[in-house]
Amino acid sequence: MEMETSFSNSEQQKFVRTLQSFKENRQNPVVLEELLSDAAVLIDQNKLESLYQLAGDYDKAGIFEGGPWEEPRKLQPPLVGGSFKIEGNYSIFEVLSELRMLAIAKEDYTHPDVSGEQARTFLNKVMALNLQMIFPAETEEARINQGQEQKRGILLFQFLADKMSLGSLSATFVDEIDRLTAQRPIMVKRIKEMIGYAENLLSSEDLSVEGRESIQRYLDSVNAPTELSKSYPNFADYQNQFNALSEMEKELEAERFADVMRDTGLVSPVHANLARTLAEEDASHLLVLTLGLTEKGEANLNEHFSLVKELVSLAIYPVTAQSLYGLARMLERGVLSSPPVIPGLERMVEIEMLPEVEKDLLASRDNPEDITPVGILLSGLLSVLGQPLGIGQGMNPTCQSARGISLWSQHDPGFLLELVARACRDGEIDISFEGAEINSSLIAGGLAPDLHKELDAVSLILVPHLDRVYDEMMKRSALRGEDGHKFVNPEFYGQWISKEFSSVINPVTGAVTNYEQFARLFYATHHPDYNEGHQLIYPNPVGIFVTTANADLLGLHAISIQRIDADPSGETRVYFYNPNNDSGQDWGQGIKSTVRNHGEEEGEASLPFDQFLSRVYAYHYNPNEMGDVSIVPNELIDQVTTLAKESWGQKYQWTDLANPFLI
Repeated sequence: MEMETSFSNSEQQKFVRTLQSFKENRQNPVVLEELLSDAAVLIDQNKLESLYQLAGDYDKAGIFEGGPWEEPRKLQPPLVGGSFKIEGNYSIFEVLSELRMLAIAKEDYTHPDVSGEQARTFLNKVMALNLQMIFPAETEEARINQGQEQKRGILLFQFLADKMSLGSLSATFVDEIDRLTAQRPIMVKRIKEMIGYAENLLSSEDLSVEGRESIQRYLDSVNAPTELSKSYPNFADYQNQFNALSEMEKELEAERFADVMRDTGLVSPVHANLARTLAEEDASHLLVLTLGLTEKGEANLNEHFSLVKELVSLAIYPVTAQSLYGLARMLERGVLSSPPVIPGLERMVEIEMLPEVEKDLLASRDNPEDITPVGILLSGLLSVLGQPLGIGQGMNPTCQSARGISLWSQHDPGFLLELVARACRDGEIDISFEGAEINSSLIAGGLAPDLHKELDAVSLILVPHLDRVYDEMMKRSALRGEDGHKFVNPEFYGQWISKEFSSVINPVTGAVTNYEQFARLFYATHHPDYNEGHQLIYPNPVGIFVTTANADLLGLHAISIQRIDADPSGETRVYFYNPNNDSGQDWGQGIKSTVRNHGEEEGEASLPFDQFLSRVYAYHYNPNEMGDVSIVPNELIDQVTTLAKESWGQKYQWTDLANPFLI
């Protein structure tokens, strides 16, 4: 069904006239600029209905041709919001693109590549990710600081909200929060913002009971997780009421906080204050309950109570409440039993930091209150040592550095503490490469010279140094005729990484070379049915091709395999750590990495073995722990090869060493 059009205003008539000119002069950039300018007038006057009526017209005219919005089926919901932060025509194109998608969703426009259902799913996801534009802050400051692009975003999203059901949006929104919290990231600012905006959905009349309860559960988890804390929002009042409880009531109250924290992975400021009070009063039993500790965690806390008390006093404040979860996980992991950790943490308490490091730490936390730079650093250490798979690269291309911090947190926390101390106190770190020390203060470069600073405190301080060192190692390996990661990873990450290495790309020709051998070797070294049952002991750094939901190549990325195991249904899956902290992604061809319900531990993503391998381009392996490559069935290799060739493989030439002519 095509849309009925009645030109209701002169601005719309002007747009229609220019659109006609554009159809006749599509190669003329001046006409396109005029058309976008006419669209901007309608958008800025909040006449989106006028543009909506013409969505099919301007789409078929080719306004999106040659640009990122050309194929609606390839659009990515997480990228939409960014268009309203960039000057230029991005915001205009984005509004026009979303109106096209809305017309498809409402079946006012039929598109050959996108169904109404697909468009509705897309828009629900986009709206769930941009609630701040559906419900913008109504403060003077927000109004003054709103740029023109942001205003367009707000007008668009409020138009979408009018046209679509906010109640139906709640299911998408809750699923998105569930998916993000299941990964247990250290940095939860974005999640908390989304939850804050979701409060507005509670007034939606068509919200389901289940949706209302789910949103309320998340709101409670970040504000007031218990009935008593809801009744007494002022902490001094709450503390008086808590002190008046019987011992049994105190235990129940402490346990309620722990239950909510364990359920969502989120911590409220009142929970942080309660933990501070309990530590101060030496109420170790109640502290154990409010952290929800296992027997192992409880034993660790009791054995090292004086240090735990000091860490809570210095590092756990409302502004760093999230680190309470890190502390609980750290105690359960038994990190304090590793001999170098306690002296390493005690050194941090006394450390003389460089002024610029102190400044960065204070700037990284809103309203630092009474917390010191050392307290902020310690709060980051609690999180990193407790949640090694919650470490994220943020908006930086520094997956290698995040992967290193995660590995050392798991297997060499003493070394990690040494690196942090050097970076804080001396403004440098040293890592050896093939017998020669590389000092981070003596080299420039790196992939992120302008670090985006929304990171945990440890990454904030350490990543600039690690990034430069890794980059320098890659430069020193550049002219060897082999993939530099082969030499760099064992030196950078340490003794846990095998020196044997396989890459699918020939670094000299840039072609895919002998893919069958590459895939067979991965099965024979990693799959428990073909590697004689050897289990992975340490995380294995792997390079992957990232693809879109349509299996188009996006780029290269660094992850770590944590383990390979059968899921509850018996299927062999690869469980991996993804530093981008959003591991539930659709890579096309039905390949959707999951973060829950398939045997994943906190922070892990997973995929069936063959699907995972179809996106791998390089891996390390242990030649002493492998099976016979020839027993891997041909049909498994054929299946993986087809998935690879029909996705990222379309961007490469394929050759075979036995027959070096192109296949």
